[in-house]
Amino acid sequence: MSKDSEPFVSVCGADESAVQHMMETMVGYILQVGVMISAALLVAGYAWRFLATGHLGFDYTIAGMNLYDFAMLEVRQVAEGAFRPRLLVSLGIVVLLLTPLVRVLASMVFFAVVARNLKYALFTLFVLTVLVHSLLVR
Repeated sequence: MSKDSEPFVSVCGADESAVQHMMETMVGYILQVGVMISAALLVAGYAWRFLATGHLGFDYTIAGMNLYDFAMLEVRQVAEGAFRPRLLVSLGIVVLLLTPLVRVLASMVFFAVVARNLKYALFTLFVLTVLVHSLLVR
């Protein structure tokens, strides 16, 4: 089999299964950390909201917004001094939505730098481009 048909090549003397294990471990940590940070922000925001008002509801108007617009709306409100529970909930949502993007970016770098596989790096770059377009541009 040629080098381009396999996603993992020997890295610093490591065999293919060790390199694949490194990739799977990296992806697992990225996903776990992203979900845990998101959950912590959401729980903190909802707890703060409940303690401050006695109910959990938020009034969001997000129709027609992409992730960038959504995040920038919250950043502008913080800049104006509006630090409130909704900010934590919004940050939790943003972190959760950005987690797959970070995972794909890390995979692309891994394939390009560690595994040195141009074909898989380009495939992953295509997936990253689609994700960036769907989350931040559209």
